[in-house]
Amino acid sequence: MAARAFSGPSMHPLDHPVWNALISGQRELAEGGQLARRYPPDMAPFAAMADASPQGFAALRELMSRSDHAVLFTPDPVIAPADFRILLAKTAEQMIGPPAWSSAGTADIVTLGADDVPAMLELTKLTNPGPFAPRTHELGTFLGVRIDGQLVAMAGERMKPANYTEITAVCVHPTHRGRGYAQALLAAVGRQIQARGEIPFLHVFSDNDSAIALYRRQGMEIRRRMHVTVLGRNI
Repeated sequence: MAARAFSGPSMHPLDHPVWNALISGQRELAEGGQLARRYPPDMAPFAAMADASPQGFAALRELMSRSDHAVLFTPDPVIAPADFRILLAKTAEQMIGPPAWSSAGTADIVTLGADDVPAMLELTKLTNPGPFAPRTHELGTFLGVRIDGQLVAMAGERMKPANYTEITAVCVHPTHRGRGYAQALLAAVGRQIQARGEIPFLHVFSDNDSAIALYRRQGMEIRRRMHVTVLGRNI
């Protein structure tokens, strides 16, 4: 059976968001070539192939060191050849649409930058909203809430396939939850995406019922189920 291409006129850009981001809105960041591409590892661990052929997997393997992990977002389960090992295989819901307006109360929402990276890394390590590396903030605008000088909540932008932009790293410090910060940041990031004429989307693991409920309350809808696979090299 021939391998199925991951882009084309009949394929929605969000069906293979990593590949389509790295051949469109973020092509200048892409490492690799026509068969496999990835983000710089210090930005994000995401990678993709033009198709699931042996040649595609071989090209992906060449991009990876023995210690690297490649995170794939695909519409179907990944069947990896023997020179890869599957470290994680889970499903995620891909949700789309502009989040509804929500206020952060008396807290100010600020734009985060390079000077905020240590605090961003500390918060994401504590709350585990997904991969966040020292240069992840360079993928798009990140917003946050500080209370008494401490970064207690944040959200930002990540993948940018075609005219879509992914909302990512939505997280709140455990001692500051229940105050509407996540909703306010989600809405603020969504507004800045829409202001550019783009469409917000995000990914959330299928077993994260509370987050899915939050995003639904904000007006986002599930577009489809995706497969998230983390690959490592066997040799």
